[in-house]
Amino acid sequence: MEKKIRVGLFGFGKTGRLVVNEFLKDDDFEVMWVFRKTHKDTEKYASRLLGYEYDQGVIHTVQSLYKDFYIDNPVDIIVDFAHSSAVNYYDEAANSGIKIISAISRYEDSDYQKLISLKEKTAVIYSPNITLGINFLLVASQILQKIAPHSDIEIIEEHFRAKPEISGTALKISELLGLNKEKHVHSIRVGGIVGNHEIIFGLPNQTIRLKHESISRSAFGQGAIFCAKWLINQGKGIYSMENIISQMFANNIPVY
Repeated sequence: MEKKIRVGLFGFGKTGRLVVNEFLKDDDFEVMWVFRKTHKDTEKYASRLLGYEYDQGVIHTVQSLYKDFYIDNPVDIIVDFAHSSAVNYYDEAANSGIKIISAISRYEDSDYQKLISLKEKTAVIYSPNITLGINFLLVASQILQKIAPHSDIEIIEEHFRAKPEISGTALKISELLGLNKEKHVHSIRVGGIVGNHEIIFGLPNQTIRLKHESISRSAFGQGAIFCAKWLINQGKGIYSMENIISQMFANNIPVY
């Protein structure tokens, strides 16, 4: 039996709980601990709170994190779905060579610089939207733009009614494709939608649509698992999920 990948997680909110659940379901991983901001459910097991009949993933509050915690509670990878400031809690982990996956959607500049600096100590993946589908979309859209550079391109992002700001993913798509976000990003807010992104390429006599539809936030957990299985064999440096997808694109181009 192969050794399981030991993971520790930051974040046990709406998304964090779903992410932890995905790791618990995967036999390649063992959830060692989970940090959350509040004192709620401290010292209980995440597995029990999620309905499993075994103990895995003891809950801690970040206020209880001490200098030698990572030595006393070793993991192979940290997965962060908490908050921008959580990066300040895993310095000692990086010093110990623990690899890091950050899926924080928006970093404060100082926190982002802190994350980037950790590449000198360990392997770090930073992907604000860590779903497999979105990152495939990011890579595929850039390839298509190179194939058809004179296309008209429009980006449509659809989200739940309560989301006030423009999707960060849509803004990233516009940036990667060199588009003016004010002119080419269109937002729709309606109830019942988790999150959809569509890129429309208009060519003479045809259109090409690349679309990703989020059904559940569990997709973030599946994306984190995908990254963890790749990251475990990587050396020091900063990576993104786009790097992984691009590499797989290059290695799997059909030869006719």
